[in-house]
Amino acid sequence: MGTKHEQILSYIESLPVGARISVRGIARTLQVSEGTAYRAIKEAELQGLVSAIDRIGTVRIERPQKKHIERLTFAEVVGIVDGTVLGGRDGLHKTLHKFVIGAMQLEAAVRYIEPGSLMIVGNREQVQRMSLEHGAAVLITGGFTASEEVQRLANERQLPIISCTYDTFTTATLINRAIYDRLIKKDIVFVEDVLGHQPLAVLPKKATVRDYLDAAERSGHSRFPVVDDQGRVVGMVTARDVAEVAPDTPVEQVMSRNPHTVSLKTPIASAAHQMVWEDIELLPVVQNRRLVGVLSRQDVIRALQLTSRQPQMSETVEGIVLRGFEEVHHDERTLSLVGDVTAQMTGATGTLATGPLMVLIENCALACLQRNRKVDMVVENVTLYFMKPVPVDARLEVRARILDFGRRFAKVDVEVYTGQEFSAKAMLTTQVLER
Repeated sequence: MGTKHEQILSYIESLPVGARISVRGIARTLQVSEGTAYRAIKEAELQGLVSAIDRIGTVRIERPQKKHIERLTFAEVVGIVDGTVLGGRDGLHKTLHKFVIGAMQLEAAVRYIEPGSLMIVGNREQVQRMSLEHGAAVLITGGFTASEEVQRLANERQLPIISCTYDTFTTATLINRAIYDRLIKKDIVFVEDVLGHQPLAVLPKKATVRDYLDAAERSGHSRFPVVDDQGRVVGMVTARDVAEVAPDTPVEQVMSRNPHTVSLKTPIASAAHQMVWEDIELLPVVQNRRLVGVLSRQDVIRALQLTSRQPQMSETVEGIVLRGFEEVHHDERTLSLVGDVTAQMTGATGTLATGPLMVLIENCALACLQRNRKVDMVVENVTLYFMKPVPVDARLEVRARILDFGRRFAKVDVEVYTGQEFSAKAMLTTQVLER
């Protein structure tokens, strides 16, 4: 049967798309406490099964596909624009494919309206009605409302009609920003993107060392997650754990308890850092506390190499900072990033903020190491000293020099210059992400 938490998640997944969900309703239907119901609903929201919107409630939605992550549901649009739903609530779970601004003649607007689109328009009832008739939802700007006839049509077609107080330009900007943020997430590689579908090599909690040796011989692996009767990870066992141990010894006695795990939604970069920091070779991947796969260092390295090769469709803060800087190569152990400090990189005082400065320092150091030796590195420690503030529009040079590059660790000295003036200095320690 599984735990109450797992039963609630299974129940939510079985509900039809568009169904409304409440903590009290789940608690009453499944005879669980409201605290247990609340935690399960929050987990379902993280998994993309439901969406919680102010003044609407929690709605069962379609689980978004990775390739369509840039799309929003109409329920999410309501939250983005702080809107009020006037009609068509039964269609809030539907997906927005594109939005159209109704600042045109009625005859011209018809050509742009498609089923699944969102018409952003002011107090123009004809455009509102025509959009609903052609399968498009409507977002009314300027705080205007809709007539009873338009609201009735929205309910009949199960297409939301939403009202917000923002003007048309601000509304379109907010929605575009939300889609843009999702495009950034689309470029991020998560554990679920690289997890293979090969059969899992695991050991039950009741297994013995002899079972471990048999499994190792069959699979060629030397590390195995240990799971209980519910499929939950309770430990990890390796060749080192069973060395010089009698074959009939229970695995439970020699395994490492409470192992580090990751979820399907963990970014690969975070998993890589955890592997290096904890010096572990294999991470169990869990969903609803049950084992769904394992992530190896080889998987992580392949994913990081894929990330470095793929074109970036959208800009992160890091991309904005690095956009105006160019690499200057001095010798095989020294490299500089040179560019201008833009207004986006400054704080309230008009000087270079700490965050953008750290982005420049870390990227300069890692680029220098990559040029010297083609290995994957993660920053382990940074010591930073400020000498002088760097003003906006200043010409900046960030110069990295390799001090030591061993088999597993490297030390890099980084100096920051504003023109000819010495502004900051950093010492970085990095670790090689080994296969």
